[in-house]
Amino acid sequence: MEKYENMLKQLQNGEIGSIEIQKEDFYEFREILVGHPLFKHFRGEAKQNGRIIYTYNEIPRS
Repeated sequence: MEKYENMLKQLQNGEIGSIEIQKEDFYEFREILVGHPLFKHFRGEAKQNGRIIYTYNEIPRS
């Protein structure tokens, strides 16, 4: 779980451009994501085969 927290921190700081999560890791990652204080700044886009690409936006979604 610490791995996902570090990935979100790197994404937020602009060290990486996106995070790719495979479908088998989704629920574990989502648990960390939903608890993050800046949750609404992260955007997930579903891709084929259950992959999800997360990016960080400066403006939170509504």
